[in-house]
Amino acid sequence: MPERLSGESARIDAAAEVEDRLRDALVVDLDAGFADVVRVHERVVYSVALRLTRRREDAEDVAADAFLRAYRALRRFDAARIRVLRLRPWLLTILRNTARNAVRDAGRRPGPALVSEPVDGVAAGPSVEEQVEADHAQRAWGELLARLPETQRTAVVLRHVEDLQTGEVAEVLGCPEGTAKSHISRGLKKLRALLADDADGPPGSLMIEPPQAATSGRTVR
Repeated sequence: MPERLSGESARIDAAAEVEDRLRDALVVDLDAGFADVVRVHERVVYSVALRLTRRREDAEDVAADAFLRAYRALRRFDAARIRVLRLRPWLLTILRNTARNAVRDAGRRPGPALVSEPVDGVAAGPSVEEQVEADHAQRAWGELLARLPETQRTAVVLRHVEDLQTGEVAEVLGCPEGTAKSHISRGLKKLRALLADDADGPPGSLMIEPPQAATSGRTVR
């Protein structure tokens, strides 16, 4: 347990150092600094967008729109405000609002039913059978997540897919940390209940592997 806590602390410290460097870069040169922000955070932004929208094209559009909104906001910020900005939760808050608007707008237009798409980038080496099973599991998890209320789904994705700290989850949800913990707990409880009721649900535990390879080399449009 001490080794685990030590490793977690080191990871948090490293992430904080990266955020400090990004804020400094934004203050020195907004355009160049923002390119660094996109490079560092586009994976998590796209990954969360995919979990919230469930289709690659929609996720790409939402992620691009969120980054554009963030850039426009930064142009209005002075150096003092940028230096205290918590970039990752701030970006994900913008993303969440953008995704909610996109989902609401899509709901007003007739179209095909949403089907959760598997994430690209399965590691090289698995057999065709193993990749099919992995794709099936990801689709099944996506469909289960989609059945959660939006706040619980976002909370579970941020905490247990993207491994954000609970304090960051609370920032994105715009609620106290204790309330964020409650949303996470209720979301996991509902997932377990859904999994128990679904004989064809994904195998394994409730931990969902983040699709880290999905955005390798991706350029947000």
